[in-house]
Parts: sequence; C-alpha cells; structure tokens
Amino acid sequence: MSRYEKLLQRLRAGAQVMIDGGTGTEVERRGVPQLENAWNGGGALSHPDIVRDIHADYIRHGAEIVISNTFATSRHLLEDAGVPELFADYNRRGVELAREARAALEQPDVLVAGGISHWSFSGRLPSLDALRDGAAEQAAIMRNAGADLVMLEMMIDIARMLAVLEGAKTSGLPVWVGVSCAPDANGVMCLQSAEADDNGVMQAGDGETLRDAIEALAGQDVALLSIMHTDVAHIDACLDVVEAHWHGLVGIYAHSGEFIDDKWIFEGTITPADFALASQRWLQRKVQIIGGCCGIRPDHIAALSPQVYGEAC
Repeated sequence: MSRYEKLLQRLRAGAQVMIDGGTGTEVERRGVPQLENAWNGGGALSHPDIVRDIHADYIRHGAEIVISNTFATSRHLLEDAGVPELFADYNRRGVELAREARAALEQPDVLVAGGISHWSFSGRLPSLDALRDGAAEQAAIMRNAGADLVMLEMMIDIARMLAVLEGAKTSGLPVWVGVSCAPDANGVMCLQSAEADDNGVMQAGDGETLRDAIEALAGQDVALLSIMHTDVAHIDACLDVVEAHWHGLVGIYAHSGEFIDDKWIFEGTITPADFALASQRWLQRKVQIIGGCCGIRPDHIAALSPQVYGEAC
C-alpha cells in the first residue's frame, strides 16, 4: 500500500492530519529574491538549502504533508518571468527538495504534494487548453520526481479550475483541490477574483460562489477539497457551505496578512496562539487536514500541533 493510500485510509476512518504552513511566503521572509511575474518560485534553483530547510522545519513540527514550492512555477508564469526553459528544472527540484527534507529527518510516511495553480501575476490569462496542457506537463514532471499527489491551489475561477484539474489528472496521481474564497457584498462566500482593491486586498469573484465550485467538482474523482489561501476570519463561513454541499474529505489552510506589490506583508499576522485557537474550532467541525498558507510560519504550525495530535507532541 502506498503512503498516499495509507493516509487516505486513515482520513476516511476519521483521523485528523496536519499539513505544512506557507512555503512561498516563508521563502520570501528568509530573504530569497523573487522572480518577476513568478513571485517566490525561484528558490528551488537559487537557494535550495533554504527551501529544503523550510520543508524540514514543518516536518519537525509534525506536518505529515508538505507542499512543494511550485505554486508559481507553472508554464505560463515562467514564460512571464522570461525563463520558460527552466520549467522542468523548477518543478523537478521543487518536489525533490521536499523529498530530501523528508529523507534527512527519516520520516518516510510524510507525503510530498506537488502544488499547481492557474494564478497569474502579470494579468495574462492563458487559454483553457494551454492551462490544461501546462498542468498535464507539470504534474507529469512532479510524478517522475516522486510526488505522492497533486494539490491544486488558489482555484478562483471554475472553468480554469476544471481545465487544470483535467490536465493534472493525466499524471495518474491523485489530485486534491484547494479553493480561495472571500465574501461578496451580500456576505455570500465566493471564489476570489484576480482583481485587488487599492489596498491590494483580493476581492470576491463575479458571481462564482463557493457552492458553484463545489457543484462543479461533483463526479470529478476529487477525494479532498480544501479551503486555502482564505483569511482566517472567513473560514467558518466557508465551512458552513462546505458542510452543506460537499460530501468528501475537507481540509483547511488559511492565510494571514496582506499581499501588496507582489510582497507578503507579515506585520499584523495572526499570532501562533490565536491561530491554534481558531484551528481548534475548525477541528471540532471535523476538518481532516489542517495547516496554513501565506503568512503562516513554522511557529504557527508548532502551536497547532498539540491541537491535532495532543499535548504529547
């Protein structure tokens, strides 16, 4: 039985499992220079030791799933960054560094997830066919590098979500889907838009609700849906929708902070103690995988660990 199948068996039996915190923002916080139009995706080649250390820090604190630092290494983003020739290298090394951290800590049951997104930092949106083909190629590279599953991240557009999902599934790896949400003017939880207001805050999408996204995933062979890269304050409202309409496994990895001028603003992020307190509430609602996204650091995951595994950890 593969490590993925063993974990899935545990989750379906009711286990609750911790994943990592933000990797891209932690790369940024530790001083790795950005790639223009590809955010913090460059660390796998420019500063591999830092990326490996971040994965190791999360594993030390009990993360059983770590996500490769490949959110920003899709083909269209690397084209925008002017380095399309490094597409295979970035995605291969992104997965390898997480596997190296797992091996160094002698934690063979930790899963490595390959992170894939349809996000654009330049505003250029590839066609659905290009997204599908790019995701297929990216997921195949990750599979060959040893990823255990694929995590689709920051899905904020239903048609693009389905295109990326279709492509990623051609790898033969299991695919989990993560959607990012915010309330609209009426308080309805919607997929975030790629548009930001004058303060750089992502806005709710144009009528595509979280419920719509859940319904679009029906019959798509997705075992787990995560609410991710969603502000801590909005998680409970998202869970209300998920509990009413989603019949699979549920994950949460919230963010804290603001994204301004392609930089994450850490000032004012939630404290580790408050993050653990909020997470306790979500765990009581039977969320089965839990961790953090942008702005959530190793000390947050350290504070979360006793909530998931008990004080002995």
